[in-house]
This record gives sequence, structure tokens and C-alpha cells, in this order.
Amino acid sequence: MRISHKVDYGVRAVVAIARHEREHPGLPVKREAVASDEAIPPGFLHDILRALRTGGVLRSSRGPDGGWNLARPAGEITVADVIRVLEGPLASVRGIRPHELPEHGGEEPFVSLWVAVRTALRDVLEHVTVADLAAGRLPPRVAALVEAPDAWAIR
Repeated sequence: MRISHKVDYGVRAVVAIARHEREHPGLPVKREAVASDEAIPPGFLHDILRALRTGGVLRSSRGPDGGWNLARPAGEITVADVIRVLEGPLASVRGIRPHELPEHGGEEPFVSLWVAVRTALRDVLEHVTVADLAAGRLPPRVAALVEAPDAWAIR
């Protein structure tokens, strides 16, 4: 899986907003503060934040005291939610979702392979929440994957 700048910046921005909300409940954070704190180009961040608002992850408020807040609790927003808003499905083959491949000439065992890949991605990305990342930890089942003997091996 390739993680784009857009997704990396989006996840980091949402986590930064969650941290801000934890320290300053109810107060929105300015886009410029997120851009500066996370070293995200402001123009790029503007587009990302708008997409996340449209996708129901963030909400914005206008005016001199306005800014950005999470649209729902940090514990209810997963990394998968952010990826889907910014880039679409977690896994696709030729732009087609794995379960739809048979309709487009996909055959076994390839369809099952790509469905398994999607399942593995979901197993991590749907279980790590913005609250987890804001707290600086991973859920135990995901942290265990990082502890596997070959997890850091370059291949």
C-alpha cells in the first residue's frame, strides 16, 4: 500500500486537531496553527481540511474565533475513515473494488487474494483511531504486529 502525502498530512492534521481539542475542549484550532505545528504546506492543508469536512470527519466555524474541530469524538474516527475520505477505498485493483472484480473479468484465485489484502488493511486501519494516535499509542493488536520479529525487515 502506498501512503500519499495527502493521506499522511490528513491523518496528522486530524490527530493535531484531536490533541488541540483535548487540551482546549470546544475551541477550534486555526488552519495556520495545524500547518505550522505539523509542517504541512498551508495551501495543501486547506484542500485536505475541506475534503475532511465534506466527508464528515471535521467541522469548521467561521469568524475571528473560528477554525477546525472534529465532527465526532476522536475515538470514533479511524485512520480508515480519513483514508476513504481523501483517497477512496482502502484497496482497489485497476480502480475496481476487490469484491466487484468478477463483474469485470476477475477470476480466482486473484479475486480472493485482493479481498484478503483489503481485509488485512481493514484489520489495522479500522482499529486505529484518532484518539489512539493523539494519545501516542496503538491498540494492542496493532502494536503486536509492530513487535513481530520481521516487522521492520526491509524486503
